Amino acid sequence: MKLIVADDSALLREGLVSLLERQGHEVVSQVASASELIVAVAEAVRHDKRPDVVITDVRMPPGMGDDGLAAAIKIRTDHPGMGILVLSQYVATAYATDLFSGLGDESSLISPRDSGGLGYLLKDRISRVADFMKSLSIIAAGGVVVDPEVAARLIHGHRTALDRLSARELEVLELMSHGLSNQQITERLYLSASAVSKHVTNVFMKLELPAGEDNRRVRAVLAYLTAQE
Repeated sequence: MKLIVADDSALLREGLVSLLERQGHEVVSQVASASELIVAVAEAVRHDKRPDVVITDVRMPPGMGDDGLAAAIKIRTDHPGMGILVLSQYVATAYATDLFSGLGDESSLISPRDSGGLGYLLKDRISRVADFMKSLSIIAAGGVVVDPEVAARLIHGHRTALDRLSARELEVLELMSHGLSNQQITERLYLSASAVSKHVTNVFMKLELPAGEDNRRVRAVLAYLTAQE
């Protein structure tokens, strides 16, 4: 099996590559960012080393949001039939819904058979190497493997305005819900004041709270707390 591995954690990436190679598989490329992943896939296809499965994390550079999952969606569109395994620490519901859209849908421009295998597994839930390798084989053969928690989120259609937020924006909003000011968030996350201000502005924009809206901060926090219930 030929694979490409994308994860911004060098330790995790190298460990996964080592495991795959010990199992007799060929890792044609390993990258640390979503943009590098898209290029690596295109290069592999160009040099007749098309991967059977692309393994990607969700949160990766350059944006450190859901960049890896967005890259997976692009790869799935650009290279029908290529298997995709999202291996992450959390469920990015909005992008996950987009990734799985069309499965079993006869009206889809790309049929499930042509669109290749697909999987979304949570890192913390993988306890056995044998199970992980079996999941890879299923995806390479065109099947679908989904973590139960991911499946539950997708089945129940748990999409809210919060799903539009990147991982960092959600983190900033969570700290806002704890009563932290922008300056305190800056100190907590070791970010610049301008970066925090930009994240807060993005939160307001994605939650559709325009500049003229009264009590935008309070309303954003209420939206967050309501979603946690």
